Amino acid sequence: MSEKGILIIIGGNEDKGMGIETSEQDHLEFIEESILARVVQETGGTESHIVVVPTASRIPEEVAQNYLEAFKKLNCSNISIADIRNREDAEDKKNIHLIEQADCVLFSGGDQSKITHKIGGTKIHQILLERYKNEKFVIAGTSAGAMCMSQEMITGGGGKELFNKGSVSMGQGLGFIPNLTIDSHFIRRGRFGRLAEAVSRFPEYIGVGLAENTGLVVKKCKTFEVIGSGMIILFDASELKYSNQNDIKVGEQMTIVDLKTHVLASGCHFNLDKKRVKIFSSSTDSKPS
Repeated sequence: MSEKGILIIIGGNEDKGMGIETSEQDHLEFIEESILARVVQETGGTESHIVVVPTASRIPEEVAQNYLEAFKKLNCSNISIADIRNREDAEDKKNIHLIEQADCVLFSGGDQSKITHKIGGTKIHQILLERYKNEKFVIAGTSAGAMCMSQEMITGGGGKELFNKGSVSMGQGLGFIPNLTIDSHFIRRGRFGRLAEAVSRFPEYIGVGLAENTGLVVKKCKTFEVIGSGMIILFDASELKYSNQNDIKVGEQMTIVDLKTHVLASGCHFNLDKKRVKIFSSSTDSKPS
């Protein structure tokens, strides 16, 4: 049975908020208005109940206030904050009630491992999985909040120059979408190497590199639509001819042959089952890749 819920997976935007480049943990993650408006649209409109979860951030109060103000600009008034800072908070009746009553839950940016450590395996995690499977329920996330949605989650590692084994560290995500591995701030931070290694280690998952101001709307865990002003990079390792991942030591250079790559902009669609692209424009019919 296909999941009835919707995932909105957003690459983050470090050009908004503090106005200076900062670490993801400190930055006020902020979503381009058009993408945030899409969250509201998919959730059911301005009367919908949206719950923001700033667990990933080191400054949750400021992040929560940012979202309250952003949603207010979109004429939304039914916005709540689930302030989950430890596992006990993820078992708290008040927070559980918020998640049970929400039409949409939105995870902020920061450190994705904080989300999995504090929420993974708790009552709230169970409710999210069940509601996503059985209801038209929206789960959205930006940056760290996007990366935590996968089964095999990137937890860190890698600089712009690294295409060496060990450039990525992995861990268990929340498992909302089992067939993707997600990376954020992908273009600006040059994270090609670590996503390439991630898919060479787990070739059964499609690697998704999200630029800032860019997102995916995933429906039924089968198809997604690209939204926003940037691009996404897809890595498909299902037909690799060769990878030296298992033959070299940590720190040595990697070789990956026939890693299929797509560069997709807003409006493109991707079928996760068939691993095919569809492009829609005003001048052409849909064209499978």
